[in-house]
Amino acid sequence: MEWSDTGIVLSARRHGENAAVVSLLTEHHGRHAGLVHGARGRRARGLYEPGNTLAARWQARLAEHLGRYTCELVRARTGVLLDDAPRLAALAAVCALAEATLPERHPYPQVHGALLHLLDDLEAGERWAETVVRWELALLAELGFGLDLSACAATGTMQDLVYVSPRSGRAVSREAGAAYAEKLLPLPAFLAWPGDSPGAAVPAADIVAGLRLTGWFLEKHVFAGQGGRMPPARERFVDRLQAGSES
Repeated sequence: MEWSDTGIVLSARRHGENAAVVSLLTEHHGRHAGLVHGARGRRARGLYEPGNTLAARWQARLAEHLGRYTCELVRARTGVLLDDAPRLAALAAVCALAEATLPERHPYPQVHGALLHLLDDLEAGERWAETVVRWELALLAELGFGLDLSACAATGTMQDLVYVSPRSGRAVSREAGAAYAEKLLPLPAFLAWPGDSPGAAVPAADIVAGLRLTGWFLEKHVFAGQGGRMPPARERFVDRLQAGSES
């Protein structure tokens, strides 16, 4: 068995003295792991950092085997973010989330493409936090738990949407949700139709609210069988943004 694909490094777990089991999110083969001999050696230093894009060749005797990777660097990303702790934390969070949520060896080309777009925004340093929230919404949709934020679940109006029902994942208007607002989840303005105007900066508090929103549904639907606990890297990222929004 053999194939070649482009993959984003999600993780590299040490295996023996000098090897690693590398998990890639590939365009055509989904989240796929493989053994890399020499991954921890001097010649491969920095190659298997989360977020890097690689040209990968996978080989195995049988399809169900772990197999081994031979990789070449296409684009390094971690080095660009080393001096920016929030963006570096975001990189770790999204890679850990993709690793923990996507079924192995199932192609998700839209998630792969959206993650590449997110990584580009992280490098550029423009609206990257908003892109993280939107990527998590897209991830939920791909996993079958998409939210409907286009209109009020109770009245059908598309105006003044400020809540989300924790049961249905649908938006609720201010008027319709006033009587039981304490039971609803906040919907930040940049996610409500028609959203913020193009180019408008999204307040940090709204970004945190967006991550709390996606996090609630991830914990409910995706991580329920894992005790409702999301990857620590994702929790650290949200805590960092929360602290920044309150300072």
